[in-house]
Amino acid sequence: MGQKADGKVLAQNKKASHDYFIEDTYECGMVLTGTEIKSLRLGRANIGDAFATIRNGEAFIHNVHISPFEQGNRHNPDDPTRTRKLLLKKDQIKKLFGLAKQEGYTLVPLKIYVRNGYAKLLIGLGRGKKQYDKRDSAAKRDAQRDIQRVLREKQKVAR
Repeated sequence: MGQKADGKVLAQNKKASHDYFIEDTYECGMVLTGTEIKSLRLGRANIGDAFATIRNGEAFIHNVHISPFEQGNRHNPDDPTRTRKLLLKKDQIKKLFGLAKQEGYTLVPLKIYVRNGYAKLLIGLGRGKKQYDKRDSAAKRDAQRDIQRVLREKQKVAR
């Protein structure tokens, strides 16, 4: 079952790049139950409101909604948004703790995917964007889209 789902993005936080400047990314594992991973493989996860914290030298992810598995047993978790532990190396946790402590920085989950049969979470060190930064990003994106459109039209005429 794990081999056919390799590399598949199961959940993505599309607002993260809109709300934050992502400066660095880290891949980490998650501590999940058996029914949670089954539900996750079906794409029943939402990380739109999720955030990560570091407490007592351990990393945790909050507000990740993984729907209960329909064919689940009594070990199916009651709370779909429970806090889950992240699996990172100690030096990565120390580095992230130091960086996330700075003013304006936060740990943002970017996407959940399967790699080598294991569910992985990509977290990013994000610095919050101000409203004018968001408008500037949108203007650059629109300008780039216009440039690409003009180039495509010129290539069609040249043929």
